[in-house]
Amino acid sequence: MKREAYKSLRTISRADPVGPGGPLCAGCGGQLSLRLFHKALGENVIFVNAAGCSTLLATYPFTPLNSSWIYTAMGCAPAGAQGVRDALDILKAKGKLAPEQERKVVVLTGDGAAQDIGLQSTMAAIYRGLDFYYLCYDNEAYGNTGFQTSASTPYGSRTSTDPVTLASPHGSLHERRDLFEIWRVQRPPYLATVSAAYPLDLSEKVYRASKHPGPKLFIALSPCPPGWDFDPEWSVEAARLAVDTGVWPLKEAVHGEVAHTLIRRKLEPVENYLQRQGRFRHLFEPQRDEAAIGHIQATVDEYWRAALRERGELHREGSGATASQPSLGVSPAKHALSDAEGTPSPQSSEAGNEDNS
Repeated sequence: MKREAYKSLRTISRADPVGPGGPLCAGCGGQLSLRLFHKALGENVIFVNAAGCSTLLATYPFTPLNSSWIYTAMGCAPAGAQGVRDALDILKAKGKLAPEQERKVVVLTGDGAAQDIGLQSTMAAIYRGLDFYYLCYDNEAYGNTGFQTSASTPYGSRTSTDPVTLASPHGSLHERRDLFEIWRVQRPPYLATVSAAYPLDLSEKVYRASKHPGPKLFIALSPCPPGWDFDPEWSVEAARLAVDTGVWPLKEAVHGEVAHTLIRRKLEPVENYLQRQGRFRHLFEPQRDEAAIGHIQATVDEYWRAALRERGELHREGSGATASQPSLGVSPAKHALSDAEGTPSPQSSEAGNEDNS
């Protein structure tokens, strides 16, 4: 299915529901994702925030938001969202909430709450069929408390709890946990990965999710300048490179059926993404860690071989067909926003004409 609501950057609202003056870090990828997400949802929103980086965004009595904001402990934001949704439904049933005053309920968490401390509460909300949105800004660590390792921390990354030492020269040796698949096993109505570097893809997914009652879950890769160790001006570029190297696939699942919404026929080498970030500097200085870089590249390559094979675009080994190999150049992108049954329908687009902002 081709894009319905967001066909060019001009279709994204100029109204800004997140005003200036917020206290989050310069270049925060989480705030950029939240701004685009909020634009697509509109202003009639109640955010239920789990403790994390974004908690600093609205500190009583000050807020840059035009919407409502509730702060909860790290492990119980979805439970808080249940109470808010129940209260709204009771008011509607009593005729005390006019249709134009209806509110969307949104849980906002980092990956620490989503992957670890709050996972049980989220799985219970999905099981109950709670009608809510869930936005995880994934900066791949516990960013608010000193950039400690989380279940989202990628292989090879340096964190404050996985420092690079003579005894441990590779950084984190754990593969990141696949939160998308953990959520998908319960077959929620809508689930998607997004990136602020591709605002049309993000906005269209919010629109598509709005058609489905029940849980609607989003994971936004959110570059963190202080934690990832790069200048704030490179945040969008880091997010773009994550997609263009294949490290961060853009995809959606409708009732469990997965479709990739952006497929690069040729991927950039992962080192183009890694080299921009100080958290991976030890893989290149004082000498290249070929084993670790090769492992990261092989993991990405295998993911896309499996993804293309499932689409019927890659035959198994020995059949004469091979997967596209990463190269320095990025070929024109092929977009495929699936229909409700998950069947991908190609939509051609030039790579530079998509969503880069």
